[in-house]
Amino acid sequence: MQQNPTGIFIHYLHQLKVIVEKIAIHQQQNPALLYTSLHSDMLPLLAQIRTTANFALRTCCPLVKRARINFDNTDETYAGLQQQLDETIAYLQAIPAAEFTQPLEKIQDKAGFNELDLTADEYINYYALPNFFFHLSMVYSIARHAGVPLSKGDFDGYHQYPTGFSFV
Repeated sequence: MQQNPTGIFIHYLHQLKVIVEKIAIHQQQNPALLYTSLHSDMLPLLAQIRTTANFALRTCCPLVKRARINFDNTDETYAGLQQQLDETIAYLQAIPAAEFTQPLEKIQDKAGFNELDLTADEYINYYALPNFFFHLSMVYSIARHAGVPLSKGDFDGYHQYPTGFSFV
């Protein structure tokens, strides 16, 4: 039986919704924030948010032998991003756990320009989850760099610190 990563994705997509909400509040001071990136050759915040959501689907769809899907939309607003996250979460929640018991030979995908041919466990553990968390971390990093008041608790939903706490 292969792993079912939907619980991980759903948890962290809910955290991404929290982060996007805080970014939306902060954007009143920085209207260009959605188009900001950490470096000129990296994806901007908007694309990092969408890519994070899409990676959850890009992972789960082949694991349950479904065509890959995404809920990208043309609404480049925080409401549009929240809608995409809501639709992604609902889709993942609707996948029956029994569908993850179907044996798979290999999963084919692309990593940049590299063709992948991985077992389900390799795909989940060495490719999909690390990439999902990479893009989620980029969202957090861009927002923090832009001054959005986020905490580690906003990222993982577990950590709690008193107001005004600082590690430095």
